[in-house]
Amino acid sequence: MAVKIKTQYGTIDITNEVIATVVGGAATDNYGVVGMASKNQIRDNVNDILRRENYARGVVVRQEDNGVAIDVYVIVSYGTKISEVSRNVQSKVKYNLETMLGVTANSVNVVIQGVRVLAD
Repeated sequence: MAVKIKTQYGTIDITNEVIATVVGGAATDNYGVVGMASKNQIRDNVNDILRRENYARGVVVRQEDNGVAIDVYVIVSYGTKISEVSRNVQSKVKYNLETMLGVTANSVNVVIQGVRVLAD
């Protein structure tokens, strides 16, 4: 399923994988986020941090009437304030979707899949 944007010159189709890559890049760029996690860790048999090419496994994109709803699955760093990290992820994801793709995110739901202790 893709997001369709109609312009005066024609239509633009943006696939969910592109949206997931933009969302994953925006989410992992925040302080306190260690990386992306799989939304189905048991089924995917993945308990590790997802690499850039697998961000689509950690992002769910749902079509809505006038935009999209995003679910982001992340792993946060131990010692950070989870509510603040989540709020930063939400705002950065919404901003990047609107500026890079022209897609309006009606809601960005952040799901914390784990907490990692980073060794210094």
